[in-house]
Amino acid sequence: MKTNSLFKLLPAAALALAVACAPAEKKTEETNIKPNVTVETVHLEDVEQLSEFTASVLAAVSNKIAPQAPARIRQLHVEVGDHVAAGQPLATMDDTSLKQTAKQIENQETEFRRIDELFKVGGVSKSVWDAQKTTLDVAKETYRNLQENNRLLSPIAGIVTARNYDNGDMYTGAQPVYVVEQIRPVKLMVNVSESYFTKVKKGMDVTVRLDVYGDEAFTGKVNLIYPTIDPASRTFTVELRLTNADERVRPGMFARVTMNFGSLQRIVASDLSIVKQAGSGDRYVYVLQPNGTVSYQKIELGRRLGKRYEILSGIDNGERIVVTGQNRLTNGVEVEVVN
Repeated sequence: MKTNSLFKLLPAAALALAVACAPAEKKTEETNIKPNVTVETVHLEDVEQLSEFTASVLAAVSNKIAPQAPARIRQLHVEVGDHVAAGQPLATMDDTSLKQTAKQIENQETEFRRIDELFKVGGVSKSVWDAQKTTLDVAKETYRNLQENNRLLSPIAGIVTARNYDNGDMYTGAQPVYVVEQIRPVKLMVNVSESYFTKVKKGMDVTVRLDVYGDEAFTGKVNLIYPTIDPASRTFTVELRLTNADERVRPGMFARVTMNFGSLQRIVASDLSIVKQAGSGDRYVYVLQPNGTVSYQKIELGRRLGKRYEILSGIDNGERIVVTGQNRLTNGVEVEVVN
């Protein structure tokens, strides 16, 4: 009777053993599966060495127009936005002082003629004659200055960008009466890293894009290269010139300047191959090793080239790197290449 009970228990025990073993076998089978990946072989290519800088547009020349001394403004002749020619009258100042000085000169000329006649006959000394002559010369010079400042003329051909007074106002010297700027051409001042100091050449072409005009490109040239390096920022200043014949580019606009420093042989890789390490700005790729495993390799990125990146360091020409399937990879894991 005991024997029969034992035989009845055997099937149940076998079933329990089978159930207990099944998960372990499945787990072992899953562990042995290699992650599927696709790879690409990287090569050296000619890559243009383009660098982008930011700048603000400035007028080529900016003149602040004002008389030498305080005076009342009789008449303003131009308005903000007007184009003016070199030598064109901009404003007329009150001429009261000019008339007074002209009358003084008449009196001093009469007095000098009298002194001169006396000096010729020995009636006055040479020092008296010299003093009177000096007084007359000073008055004439003052009159010439008043004439120049009675009519304010534009020293350049340009556009009026500021007017700070109205007709009848007293010019006090706090601000210029007008500001006239030359905007054909315009200039841009760019701070360039000292690593490019030997590469930037006077006359080289640059590409300028302005936020207001989207991706439209304007061509400028390097006009001046400042000879010293700022020790704080480790940059040097470069002045660019833009012809701006149509005057679409205006002072104050924000610009992005691209300089082309020629081509270099660089490794280029698909953007899909780049892995960003969480919590840092480091970039990595998985490099396929001859034994079928992958290694986690830190790289230095250069410029983005469409759907690819320039690689400055970290991998060598001819190496094979993982393009897809990185989410299941760890350093040293063996993989199955499916492409």
